[in-house]
Amino acid sequence: MDGLPRYEHTQVGRIHWLMFGAAGVCFVGALGGPQTADALLLLAVVFTFVGACFRSLTVRDEGDRLALRYGPLPVFSKRIPFDSIRAVEATRSDLLDGWGVHWIPGRGWIWNLWGLDCVRLDLGTRVLRIGTDDPQGLESFLRERLAG
Repeated sequence: MDGLPRYEHTQVGRIHWLMFGAAGVCFVGALGGPQTADALLLLAVVFTFVGACFRSLTVRDEGDRLALRYGPLPVFSKRIPFDSIRAVEATRSDLLDGWGVHWIPGRGWIWNLWGLDCVRLDLGTRVLRIGTDDPQGLESFLRERLAG
C-alpha cells in the first residue's frame, strides 16, 4: 500500500444543529434571570460540546485496521483490526436503535450518526454496526479487504 487509505468517508449529520439550537436557547434563558443562569449556562456548554463531538463520523482504512471517529472534537473513536472481522453485511438499523455510540441487548454495538443505513460487522464474539450514508461502498471495501 502506498500510504494512502483505500477507503475514507465522512458523513455529516444533522443532530448537531439541534444541540447548537438547544445551547442557544439555554444561553438566552440564562440572560433572563440569575436564579437559573448557572444551570442554563452549564447546559449550554454541554449541548455545545455534544454537538461538536457528533457533527461527523469518519470511517477510514488505516492499513491493518478500520478506524471510526466522530468529530470534529475527536472524543469518540474506535479501531477495529481487519483480522478480527469475520463477516460484513450492508443492512439497516431501525429508529429504536437511535444515534450515537451505545450497546443494544441482542443487537450489539452501534456507531450511528444519522439515518438508518449501516454495515454490520461480525467480530466473532460481538457485533458492531456502523451507520453510514455509503453502505454499499463500505461493504464493498470491507469484502475486498477481507478477501485479500
